[in-house]
Amino acid sequence: MLEHVRVAFGTGAVLGIWRGQLAVAPTTAHFLTYYEGRCSANCRFCPQARESTADLKMLSRVIWPRFELEKVLAGLKENSNEFERVCIQAVNYPNVVGDLCELVERVKGACNLPISASCQPLGPGDIQRLADAGVERVSVALDAATPELFERVKGDSYTWEGHLRALENAQAIFGDRVSTHLIAGLGESEEGMVKTIQLLHDRGITIALFAFTPIIGTQLSGHTQPDIASYRRIQLARFLIVSDLSRAERMHFDGGRIVDFGVDGSVLNKTVDSGEPFRTSGCPGCNRPFYNESPRGPIYNYPRKPTSREIAVIREQLLGVTRSSP
Repeated sequence: MLEHVRVAFGTGAVLGIWRGQLAVAPTTAHFLTYYEGRCSANCRFCPQARESTADLKMLSRVIWPRFELEKVLAGLKENSNEFERVCIQAVNYPNVVGDLCELVERVKGACNLPISASCQPLGPGDIQRLADAGVERVSVALDAATPELFERVKGDSYTWEGHLRALENAQAIFGDRVSTHLIAGLGESEEGMVKTIQLLHDRGITIALFAFTPIIGTQLSGHTQPDIASYRRIQLARFLIVSDLSRAERMHFDGGRIVDFGVDGSVLNKTVDSGEPFRTSGCPGCNRPFYNESPRGPIYNYPRKPTSREIAVIREQLLGVTRSSP
């Protein structure tokens, strides 16, 4: 029986298992499978990777301390009304699927929240095990926007084709309740990212967009975060695509950069003014506060609706580099 689980710092603060000041509280409870060693995979951006020397408490820029599972479940039972969802993330190691299933079953015993499982590519049998345990949604992270980039940053252990196949396996069981992650700033062009977003949307997969975050001890620790104006363009393009307001083939690019979003000016202005494209994307009910950035900014993914002042800043970031179709 599992004795420990890693808990994202903000989640632990809401659960009352430690003290912490939160600028914005998480709307999803985030847990990570506990394993004494490193992940068997070797993703170059990940603190948990096989060849990383980063602190094992880290995932992206968030601290995930180990804590006693029974106390975590007690906190979840008492405070589940503070969340909209539970997300259980997994590093890759022997019997991880068994641990995931046990965690899911025990979380279900503590609350009635929908549960997402974010894991490595799995075959149909293991995907079915997760469904039988009570998982509501499955996520398999592509991370890289193109096959070539995938090979450079994740190809030590995984393949682009294998990840797409795993997403198809998940869809055969979970239907439209399948998600993936894409990380902007790994070296892709905006055009490459947008075309992959369209590919995934056409396949009925929910797309969570992240900004690359350099972590000391990872192989990409010296890589910089994406340019904020470029990230805003990708966020806007993603929102227009997943809202079926535009398509990648209607957008125009210059040197790989988005210069036309394929919609008229009124639609573009209304979309930007809503602030929605610039909020955290992904599974329903997830806001992931400051997963990619310090609360001091710049804010890549807003964990709440941007204020009018923040939208004005976003407009300045987009000014002169966006166009709508005539």
